Amino acid sequence: MKITGAKVYTEKHRFEERDIYISGERIALSENEGPVIDAGGLYAVPGLVDIHLHGAAGHDFCERSREALDMITAYEAERGILALCPATAVLPKEELLDVMNFLGEYESRRDAYIAGINLEGPFISPVKTGALDARNVLTFDRKLFGEFQKAAKGKIKLLDLAPECMPDMDDISKLAEDVHISLAHTDCDYGTAKRAFSLGADHLTHAFNAMNGIGHRQPGPVMAAAEAGAFAEIIADGVHIHPSVVKLALKIFGEDRTVFVSDSMMAAGMPDGEYSLGGKDVSVSGGKAVLKEDPSVIAGSAVDLLECVKRAVAMGIPLETAIRCASENPARSIGIEKDFGTLSPGSYANVLLLDEDLEIRAVINRGFMIGENRI
Repeated sequence: MKITGAKVYTEKHRFEERDIYISGERIALSENEGPVIDAGGLYAVPGLVDIHLHGAAGHDFCERSREALDMITAYEAERGILALCPATAVLPKEELLDVMNFLGEYESRRDAYIAGINLEGPFISPVKTGALDARNVLTFDRKLFGEFQKAAKGKIKLLDLAPECMPDMDDISKLAEDVHISLAHTDCDYGTAKRAFSLGADHLTHAFNAMNGIGHRQPGPVMAAAEAGAFAEIIADGVHIHPSVVKLALKIFGEDRTVFVSDSMMAAGMPDGEYSLGGKDVSVSGGKAVLKEDPSVIAGSAVDLLECVKRAVAMGIPLETAIRCASENPARSIGIEKDFGTLSPGSYANVLLLDEDLEIRAVINRGFMIGENRI
């Protein structure tokens, strides 16, 4: 396959008009026989990578249902999100082990690829649970994490922790050899966070949410993460974080360490109504998801990652930056950048063709056109 005429997002993080060559499932260096797609006037960008989402299309990753996972991965692929790290809810231990086993064995069809698992719970702070279920929070235990990883067939890429709740923070050094450690749902101060990053943590889960903010005398985990050069997740839905703070995050962490995530729950792609997250009832109105028991608590996002990119651009963030934060950066943050997140030769031929309004005109997933072709 050959794509011509598009404004292609390149390794230089800018758009250039050039051809894209595809051979089998991969981006190729040179032209080969096959159909030619005239994408004149369109943007060609890498398939997006969402490393933090709970569900979409009316389903949750923790349902332990093949049908549910098929529907989520199909929806995400049609929306141009072609690699995923499902995030868990804080469930009872045995249920969570079942979820790990189910996700570890799941293989998608020609839909979004599950590149790993984001274990968002249960090792978090009981005072910073947000919409997660505090009743199932557990103190960190290396042996138990080993059970989760074994059940997941080694697919846990992100381990979320509240470092102040760990019996021994030195465990981070050993864990970081095999999994990316992300500070999450934490009540820790700057000093504790700084030590966690010095021990090997390299990630911050939905920065500014479910953690202490930046104070001029108490800078908190956000500033510790920035100083450590960690990757920082940002939910750019315009609900979780004010647009000015999204822009501030880009200045603090830089365009190479900011990672856009959706944190979507099952309401993504669905109308307003009643849903659930981790066993809790959620009400979605005007695109905002909140706990029914406490409407002051945001319960994940009701939009997908492509919509977050659109909203980031509407905030005044350059398209080139928004694309980088939703493709290359998340792929790099979990070590899958050789296959995902760029249009470099050798990577998977995951290509989105977008019009000037950032509406999808075509999705190519590992070399195959999927969904509706609107070119």
